[in-house]
Amino acid sequence: MLCQHVEADYALRLLRDHRAHCGYLLKDRITAVEALTEAMARVARGETVIEPELLNLLLHHPTTRDLPAKLTPRELDVLGLIAQGLTDRGIAERLWLTTKTVETHVRHILAKLDLPADNQHNRRVLAVLTYLRAEATPSATH
Repeated sequence: MLCQHVEADYALRLLRDHRAHCGYLLKDRITAVEALTEAMARVARGETVIEPELLNLLLHHPTTRDLPAKLTPRELDVLGLIAQGLTDRGIAERLWLTTKTVETHVRHILAKLDLPADNQHNRRVLAVLTYLRAEATPSATH
């Protein structure tokens, strides 16, 4: 897969569904035909070729099987509702909490998951990806 940007959800699905013979590279990193040809040859040999930026992002996420141990049951509920696309207000209404309480839960979730706090990453999206990976991992129990 050649992509314009790192799309973690696509990459995770690709890596989960295809344990070998797959690759995920950024278009702008392929500056020479030889680099693309080499990546394609590696994939043809059964290797997995992963964009270093994506690999770094995936390696620095918390271990998904530790997610239930890191978060309280209420925080897991909140994170699950974030993953469903609900806003803080929507979560508050669903769980009969104040918006301020939901904001506190979200702040605790982001801190406990030790997600990057910079302007390059959306921490809520990374938290959701962590949650979805935990849900997809057979050993993860809630």
